[in-house]
Amino acid sequence: MPHASPISRRSVLGAAALAVSTVLALTGCVAGEGSSGSAAAAGNSKGGGTLNIDFATYNPLSLVIKKQGWLEASLKEQGVTVNWVQSAGSNKANEALRSGAIDVGSTAGSAALLARANGSEIKTIDIFSQPEWAALVAPAGSDIKSVADLKGKSVAATKGTDPYFFLLQALEQAGLKPSDVTVQNLQHADGRTALENGSVQAWSGLDPIMAGAEQKGAKLFYRNLDFNTYGFLNATESFLKNKPELAQAVVNAYEKARAWAAQNPDQTAQILADVAGLDLSVAKTVVLERSNLDVNPAPGDAQRKVLEKIGPTFVETGDVKTQKQIDDAVASLLDDSLVKKADPSAIKAS
Repeated sequence: MPHASPISRRSVLGAAALAVSTVLALTGCVAGEGSSGSAAAAGNSKGGGTLNIDFATYNPLSLVIKKQGWLEASLKEQGVTVNWVQSAGSNKANEALRSGAIDVGSTAGSAALLARANGSEIKTIDIFSQPEWAALVAPAGSDIKSVADLKGKSVAATKGTDPYFFLLQALEQAGLKPSDVTVQNLQHADGRTALENGSVQAWSGLDPIMAGAEQKGAKLFYRNLDFNTYGFLNATESFLKNKPELAQAVVNAYEKARAWAAQNPDQTAQILADVAGLDLSVAKTVVLERSNLDVNPAPGDAQRKVLEKIGPTFVETGDVKTQKQIDDAVASLLDDSLVKKADPSAIKAS
């Protein structure tokens, strides 16, 4: 079957602590109209208020930070309360960012671009991973062996997320149009359920839910690392303007978590297993083999190239009206200033 072999992450994770320190020394996953409010604006610039931040099973570093209580410990003296909100997918994170329910949220790069192009006032402030988190999945015993076999079939996918854009790219590469399949717009977990109960014939899945389905016999019949975009940590522009010190604390915590995960891969997998309800062996597959946490955290050229590649697809599908909206979004989305100033040592242990 067509298959781009996944990059082995086990050795990569072991070097992450060194990579993070090197990067810092060198540098110093929905469409929406309107502006993004910031729930943190309730506090003044000198302290107080609430930091509303998401956690997601597709973002292992968020789970580490939440579990360790680092933000709570570091912001306690400032009188800041940390409110954690779970994101079920990039589309849900983007909805929460746009409405102001959260200040900081985790999405795929493709989803962040789509949101920014359609008017959501967000900036990407950190890159949390370069994962192979999406693939096309068929149930055990299915006669679907390739993307071409999807013609005329029903496929579950969550619109506004990387797995959906993975599906569109895979169809195009196979010479098929989106209209050649029937897309059932289901949230990731519901997509797995639909695959398993026969409501759909294939699913564009997302880890770690996908890894759990694979353990139960589902087959990943098409994988392509290049069709996955990076893990983007995004913040509303109003939050960045009104609470720059909290934004910096978030990025500091992410860089502390990146180094901690590199030094403690098995514990990171255990945290994921506990939150996602996975067997530890499945969580280890996700963390050690399909999540590259050892990625340059500064948003920059690598991400820009990926966004420029996926952008025209949004115009072709009608998700964004014009290429100019895409170009403007690519030019304005990425912000590496907080990563350049990141100081993981500033984050207190709980």
